[in-house]
This record gives sequence, structure tokens and C-alpha cells, in this order.
Amino acid sequence: MRGATVWRLARRARVPFQRATQSAVFIPRGPSATPSFHRNAFSSATRAPPFRFSTGQRRSMFIQTQATPNPSSLMFYPGKPVMEVGSADFPNPRSAMNSPLAKSLFAIDGVTRVFFGSDFVTVTKSEDGAWEFLKPEIFAAIMDFYSSAQPLFLDSQAAAAKDTAIHQDDSETVAMIKELLETRIRPAVQDDGGDIEYRGFDPDTGIVKLKMQGACSGCPSSSVTLKSGIENMLMHYVPEVKGVEQELDAEDDGTTLSGQIN
Repeated sequence: MRGATVWRLARRARVPFQRATQSAVFIPRGPSATPSFHRNAFSSATRAPPFRFSTGQRRSMFIQTQATPNPSSLMFYPGKPVMEVGSADFPNPRSAMNSPLAKSLFAIDGVTRVFFGSDFVTVTKSEDGAWEFLKPEIFAAIMDFYSSAQPLFLDSQAAAAKDTAIHQDDSETVAMIKELLETRIRPAVQDDGGDIEYRGFDPDTGIVKLKMQGACSGCPSSSVTLKSGIENMLMHYVPEVKGVEQELDAEDDGTTLSGQIN
């Protein structure tokens, strides 16, 4: 993440970003306002050859894997859409009760966290887990899910909300922060098997609160990405931003990573 995500964010920071001159809460999207970036456009990471999984009379399925900056996390590409909108993070088995796929992955001994992206699933293992033993079980769980035709979520209302959606009551500053997170920062973070969740902005202190998800949660270089990548880009384009802090939920273990400027 230190060498890949931060460099991609720095590369994107050179692309001009037009600040709104009026107190509008909508920032235009499209080729003229926001350049499009493709997965792995700036990443040196490569996916492993597809793994063909087939049992009995089930349909064959090609599943690709890709390493992440976090050695305990691995990305699995089923070749099919995963999340239609946004992403979903499952930090523990209890949080996965509403998702058949996440629940089945947690049933594998050694799996400690699951994350859904647009077209991939990131699985995080325990320190003593070995990928050579875990991968066949993960492949089987993903294959079983897609062959069962079950919904990704039992309760459709539980699907992840779009945290960066711009609302009418958002200030110009908040709208700009959300637009940057969605169009420039989130794609780079998702390339490494994780995501970020916008948690709020304090106009008095200038602090943006974010939550790191997926492979980025617990990654040794998360603090570097938070400060050298995300914070620098937000402060560059939005002068009102003075720093970035990561916010942890009660179920998240680990030390709070802070990128606040003193």
C-alpha cells in the first residue's frame, strides 16, 4: 500500500480538479469534470492465473486471485459482479449473519474478515493461517454461493448505503470531499482490496473522519496511505481540510490510526 496506493493517489493529485465557485452541492461528473481511471491502471500488482473450480455436475467457474499490500488479505475475482452499489465490510462473523456468502466464508477456520467490492471479495486470514490450505476452501465457498442463486444479502435493505452520495443539505466543502473520495481516492484503495467509508467532516477543526475497510483495515502501511495519500490529496484540493483521522467501530481491533496535522 505504501508503494502502490500512495503513488497512485499522488499521480491523481496532478490532474486538475475544478473547485465549485458557487455554493452548489452538486459537482458535475463526466469526462470533462472527472477523468476515468481503470482498475490497475497505475498498479504493478498482477492477478494470479485463473483457478478453474468444478465439482460434479456444477458449472465450471474461473476464479482469479490477487495479492494486496496486506499479506494477511487476498482478493478473489469470481468473474461475476459482487456489489452492485458501494461495498460491504464484515469485521467479524456476527456482522455477516445477513449475507450467505460472508457467513459461509467465516465458517472456514482461519478467516477473520470479509469484504465485498464491486467485482471482488477480499478475505483476511489469521496470522497462523496458510493460504495454501485456505484458498481451496474459499474457492469452494464462492462457487457454492454463485451456483445456489442465493441473494448476496437476505435483507435487501441491509446492502451498503452510498456514503459518498451528495445530499442537498451538504455544504460545498462536504460535497467536494465526497466527490474526491468517490472519484479519485476510492478507486485506488479498492485496487488494493479495500475501501474507505466517509464518516463525517468537522468544520470547526477541519478534520475528515474516515474508516478503512477490507484489506486496508489492519494493514501495516494503512497509516502511510491515510496521511501521505488521502490526507495530502484532500488538503491539496480542499483548503478547509486540515487533517484526516481514521474512526474505528467497537468491533474493530487495533490501534487508531491518525493523520491529523498538529
